Amino acid sequence: MVTRRDFLRATLITAGALVVPGCGTDETTPEERIITDGAALFPQAVASGDPKPDSVILWARIDDPAAAGADIALEVEVSTKEDFSTLVTLDAKAKDIKALAKYDHCAKARVTGLSAATVYYYRFIYVKGEKNFGSQVGRTKTAPAPDADVTVKFAFSSCQDYIGRYYNAYVAMAQEDLDFWVHLGDYIYETTGNPSFQNTTGRAIKFTDLAGALKLGDPNNPFYAAKSLDNYREIYKTYRSDKTLQKVHMLFPMIAIWDDHEFSDDCHGDVATYFGGRKDETDEARRKAANQAWFEYQPVDFAGAPDFQYDPSVPYPGDIKIYRDFVFGKHLHLVMTDLRTYRATNLIPGDAFPGAVVLDKAALMAAAGMIPSFASAYIDVETYMGGIYKTALTGVAMAVGFDPAKVTGNISAPFINAIAAQVNPTLPMGMQIPPIDAAAQMLLDKGLAYLDIGKGSFYSSIGSRYFVIKDAYALLGKAMYATSAGASEDVMGKDQEAWFLNTIQGSKATWKVWGNEYCLSQLAIDLSGQPVPPAFQNSFLMDVEDWDGYRNKRAELLGKLAGVGGVVAITGDIHACFAGTPAADDAGTKKIVEFVCTSITSATWKSELKAQVAADPVLSKVPAAPLLADNIDALVSTKINPFLAYANSGVNGYAVVSASGAELAVTMRLLPENQVTMDRSDDPMGLAAFLSAIPFRALPGQSELYKQVNGAWMKWDPATQQYV
Repeated sequence: MVTRRDFLRATLITAGALVVPGCGTDETTPEERIITDGAALFPQAVASGDPKPDSVILWARIDDPAAAGADIALEVEVSTKEDFSTLVTLDAKAKDIKALAKYDHCAKARVTGLSAATVYYYRFIYVKGEKNFGSQVGRTKTAPAPDADVTVKFAFSSCQDYIGRYYNAYVAMAQEDLDFWVHLGDYIYETTGNPSFQNTTGRAIKFTDLAGALKLGDPNNPFYAAKSLDNYREIYKTYRSDKTLQKVHMLFPMIAIWDDHEFSDDCHGDVATYFGGRKDETDEARRKAANQAWFEYQPVDFAGAPDFQYDPSVPYPGDIKIYRDFVFGKHLHLVMTDLRTYRATNLIPGDAFPGAVVLDKAALMAAAGMIPSFASAYIDVETYMGGIYKTALTGVAMAVGFDPAKVTGNISAPFINAIAAQVNPTLPMGMQIPPIDAAAQMLLDKGLAYLDIGKGSFYSSIGSRYFVIKDAYALLGKAMYATSAGASEDVMGKDQEAWFLNTIQGSKATWKVWGNEYCLSQLAIDLSGQPVPPAFQNSFLMDVEDWDGYRNKRAELLGKLAGVGGVVAITGDIHACFAGTPAADDAGTKKIVEFVCTSITSATWKSELKAQVAADPVLSKVPAAPLLADNIDALVSTKINPFLAYANSGVNGYAVVSASGAELAVTMRLLPENQVTMDRSDDPMGLAAFLSAIPFRALPGQSELYKQVNGAWMKWDPATQQYV
């Protein structure tokens, strides 16, 4: 039996094959020729992806300085035997390919006519002069036939920051016996050392094209984000130079989608969010540079377009389509989506003026049928008391840090009072802003201002993308969803959403697994009764960058998916492990099962929350905030999130799935966060001592989550918030 270690040995002597168009299962005995070790010419090694019953994509990148500006011819060899003693006959299109200079000398071969559920070995040959330079040897496997009654085993992962961190979770994954591997996004990070979430010491990336990059952060100690095509390519080349990452690529075919960092943190479409609304960050050219680099470096079989070549002249977002699906036997249908390209902007812009009233009295009544308790009094700043508050607020705007043009329309009275309390001590008598007292507020109409949703700072992600007041945000979302006919929460785009629902609803597989970029399960916390100031005695949604920000669309989709049966979401992005049954309704009558894997290397959710608290001008002044961040697992594991059955936000790792007609079993493979800051690639046995396993499963015909507790399978009960 061939072991994974054995097949990675360099093969020194193999033979060429006669190229005969036709069935790829035919094999020929090659004539002997000398293969010279050419690994140095393939610095990113080799990879495979998107396995189907009769095809797979093979990938390599050749780097020959002597041919830097030229297209380079390569040959592809495929065999069912490790020693290449027989070769699969390939048609000319698959066997003889070009590594094009315009695609950074990345080469892809779409090998067809293969046998289902079969292991193949492959390599690329570069003929230069009298020598045949062979790449590293890769191993791949085709999918089982659609009618095969077989168990399928795969891993899924996400978020693999390279900066100052090591891929030790992949050291463990390389020991698994897998059919393939799913990557759910954030394969790269576009920044070179953002101190808010990345290490600033240890291994790093330095752009050669620094002039083409975005300069961010402290002007005296900046970091950079990729902007040019060269920048993005350099990141991929650096990441794929890692020997551990290369190893998993050489062992297993990968199925990948992107999340945000393949382009820009917290992006939507071609819009970045680094400046929180201080400037327009729409940049189609940058988005297309990111898309082209992803196309070049990922082994993807583009759905319906097997000969797809990236063309940067095609307007965005029509330049590339990455959503697609895969069938693995009778029991597994994998549906991969793109939740960044077509999604609407966040409901609360980063530059939202905290005092602006987003829903007035009439809009509140239309949305809720009543004036909720969290609504606040507001004035028409243009006319109230002759416009004195417009003059006063405009006069202090620059000193306080907001755009004077924002002082218009309906403005929250509590916001005016907060500004008055801030600036009046610095103003001479007669120029101070008169507060609007409680008696006066009783006579005013009430509405919903951004301040009432938690937007307390100008140009801040807190209160816009993170840590928003739950009930107020939900009401805003409901109102905007109704008045926009759903456009405010269009995550997939109409074409993708129709394809997604038709694909899952039409599937006959036991398990319809949704490769979903970000968390479906609600992640709310209730700080009522916690040792925090009165303003924080509330319930908050932790992250409206994910599906919590698109609550109405989520409920609509879950309502449709719940009736299908056997729908399971696998999710990444948040750098934490969660398991639960996200539901379309409060009663939980319409739900699916979700498994969220943590990051391979990226800073854990708990670590990031602590860093966010320290950096935020409001939260950093709350004494208990760091302690609350440190205990986030306990806070989310309460009755406010009844369908969240498991939370662990302080670990790195990946998950393994085994799908059969009897069950879908998922095991979280977890490593302590401190195990990613040192290189353990040469010590898999030692690393294994730190690896823990948390087993879950789902059963056919149900939408229930089971966890193994003391050797017995127990079902999660949302009503009691216990396994029973």
